[in-house]
Amino acid sequence: MDHGAVKLAATVAVWLAWLAYAQNAQLQKPAVRAGESSNSTNPPAKVPTGVILVKGAWTSASDSLTPVPEESRVKNGVLSNSYFGMRYTLPPGWTKGYEGPPPSDSGGYVIAQLRAADPQTAATASILISAQDMFFTPLPAGNAFELINYMKDDLPADYKEEEPPMPTKIAGHPFSFFSYWSPVAQLHWYVVATQIRCHAFEIVLTSRDTKLLGSLLLDLSKMTLPPEANPTTGMGGGNFPVCIRDYSRAENMLNKVDPIFTERRANLVPVRIIIGTNGKVKHIHFLSAFPEQAKVVTDALWQWRFKPCVRDGHPVEVETGIMFGAAPRSLTTMGSSVE
Repeated sequence: MDHGAVKLAATVAVWLAWLAYAQNAQLQKPAVRAGESSNSTNPPAKVPTGVILVKGAWTSASDSLTPVPEESRVKNGVLSNSYFGMRYTLPPGWTKGYEGPPPSDSGGYVIAQLRAADPQTAATASILISAQDMFFTPLPAGNAFELINYMKDDLPADYKEEEPPMPTKIAGHPFSFFSYWSPVAQLHWYVVATQIRCHAFEIVLTSRDTKLLGSLLLDLSKMTLPPEANPTTGMGGGNFPVCIRDYSRAENMLNKVDPIFTERRANLVPVRIIIGTNGKVKHIHFLSAFPEQAKVVTDALWQWRFKPCVRDGHPVEVETGIMFGAAPRSLTTMGSSVE
């Protein structure tokens, strides 16, 4: 196996290990919900005198009205995410648990981690809903179906396949299903994935109890998803912009201004933009960027002009990904890149 393949396998191994860690953490300490105080008696750490904290690379957007993937909420027992057009009535007694981390520079999102209010159930099961931006993934996969098969082919030795990837339906929509387990941890994982807006939308059910997993899997029928959801297509349209990889190619551009970075940094700056039917950029979403990087990229992108995209004789909005900053890990699996 070459060095790149070893790194990719290691990435999956770490992801799987993180799931096991999160499950074991539930056994030891309940999550602290927003608005609740911790039972810890340790005083909060204080910043030493004379130290200035500087916010690092973070997610941001050009406006607060356009939905972004990392925004989800639970209200009246319903988890919703407007970006993915998803609504899910939670199983009785379940709620949102840990807050997820910000998006990674490779386009990984934690939409929600769900846990049972009952301590006994919470200690044996969890639901993780996540998404992978297929414009920026470093893995050799072009859609959710290929991503699930890559997971299957690159399971670390400590994990064993239970059911190979197979088609299934969740709430009337096509998904890919895959299951595996850890003999050491005695944990089982059921993974279902589809694709929405060029993101692999994944639901990972974890438990030591396979009967409970089967029940949770059936309960996913309460989920509402957009018509486009499909493991191999799922490329926007309808109420969403059409997502097109590498749409910022020269043949689609009428005007392009490159951002000028005043400070050289080594981080990647992945950006998703929505292009209006008039060819102007109407929304900018930074998955990860330092504030000064976001500013110069935003100033440049507002000046870009594209040829309007026409489908079935009508102009449509387009969503695409662009990588700024440091050289990308793999030019063949990411959106367009700009140094």
